[in-house]
Amino acid sequence: MENLEISAEFFETKLSDAKTHFERALDCKHTEFDDLYPYMIEHPQFFWYKRYVAWSELLTVVKLCEQLNVEWQPQFSERQVAYIGSRVMSSRVLDDWYETNDSKEQEHVG
Repeated sequence: MENLEISAEFFETKLSDAKTHFERALDCKHTEFDDLYPYMIEHPQFFWYKRYVAWSELLTVVKLCEQLNVEWQPQFSERQVAYIGSRVMSSRVLDDWYETNDSKEQEHVG
């Protein structure tokens, strides 16, 4: 096998792709997963499973970035970095992935 040199740019692109995939799944938009399992749309657990698959992909790419010392945090907000660090896709991740002015205001009030 040939010695293959993979650049940090390659992983940054893969990370961006994985983030986009997760966010599209989070927003219930079309992803590659829909093409792979078109019959799943009829099942109520489909969107949960679709999000889980996208989250797993994102965590895998982040793990590879960490192992190869590729910076991954700049593509995410501080809150998103914390969610990824916890590695658990909870309802909080699903509800609060996108930071809005409302969620920031609630943080300061609470």
